[in-house]
Amino acid sequence: MNIPLLDLKKQYQSISDDINQAVLSVFQSGCFIMGEEVEGLEKELADYLGIKYAITCGNGTDALVLSLKAFGVGPGDEVITTPFTFFATAEAISCVGATPVFVDIQKNTYNIDPAQIKQAITPKTKAIIPVHVFGNPADMDQITEIAEKNSIAVIEDACQAIGGVYKKQKVGSLGDAACFSFFPTKNLGAYGDGGLITTNDERVAKILKALRMHGSGLAGEEAYNTIHGLSADTPQEIDDETIYNPKKYYNYFIGHNSRLDAIQAVILRVKLKQLDIWNQKRNEKAAYYTDQLREVNIVPQSIPQENYSAYHLYVIQAENRNKVVDDLKNNNIATGIYYPIPLHLQVVYNNLGYQQGDLPNSEYLSDRTFAIPLYPEITKNEQDYIIEMLKEAVK
Repeated sequence: MNIPLLDLKKQYQSISDDINQAVLSVFQSGCFIMGEEVEGLEKELADYLGIKYAITCGNGTDALVLSLKAFGVGPGDEVITTPFTFFATAEAISCVGATPVFVDIQKNTYNIDPAQIKQAITPKTKAIIPVHVFGNPADMDQITEIAEKNSIAVIEDACQAIGGVYKKQKVGSLGDAACFSFFPTKNLGAYGDGGLITTNDERVAKILKALRMHGSGLAGEEAYNTIHGLSADTPQEIDDETIYNPKKYYNYFIGHNSRLDAIQAVILRVKLKQLDIWNQKRNEKAAYYTDQLREVNIVPQSIPQENYSAYHLYVIQAENRNKVVDDLKNNNIATGIYYPIPLHLQVVYNNLGYQQGDLPNSEYLSDRTFAIPLYPEITKNEQDYIIEMLKEAVK
């Protein structure tokens, strides 16, 4: 038996007819960048997430960068975030010229600790980026309360958490804006790169639409007029950027080239119909792991009762992680270590002055956590084999 961490081939086989038909329709249309399919996807995602505006972009990292820029974050500003996440969260902060301020996480949920956010706020703090790590929603009530008292923007990093729910409200609708990734391995994954930003703020949405397209065209004009209180006669629309659009040669902001391809849009529209079913299967299979490993020296990520995790990954911790991972590999079971070095100890951030021991919970988990295979198509026999091998490995 050979079990991968994720099996995208099995997923494709289950929806191949719909995917093939959708992609072929794009080939036949001749419209490959933006256009009606992207517009349709944005509407469906806004409805799904319960949010007013959904703005697609090139990838999850761009989503974070564009969001920070839309809220005016730049040089001299500080942004509070977690060190226990993928590098892109902090990288985006650095890319806009701001400084990431890392605070520790809760050892049980792996999410940023709201109590430590309070202590980290300074007059330079412009935003907070909580990460719903591995699909488990962060404590958004406390985070948004802190932010509101200090007039700080909250940008959710929901790149691993689409479909996750916090107190009956989907992640992506809890902060001032939220960012998603459609990287192929995500719960809602494209067959290439893709990203999404959500917000209820019309002004922010207009700026985002301009920033993703070089600050140009109709989107750029409308955002410029909104910011400067000018009236505009030209209505906003999404153009086919494939061949020629004369408006794109009129620029109003320094932006980015971060548009979504129509091919990725139709793939995501097909997959979005399956997302809740797939996430439910992830939850069921995660619950089976948790139940079967209850009496073993293995500690899973804690999901608060009010949360519904998207279970992007099933992450556990073991004192002898390296031995366990090696034993599983020898038995043809793939694993993934998330994250071996917390961000505050990465070489690139040596200049920030963090030392070993500054954020003990993040460091503790970075030494112990790893993911085991979890995806909707994994079978009970495969799970039982993984459980058996895990029990042997931790003896």
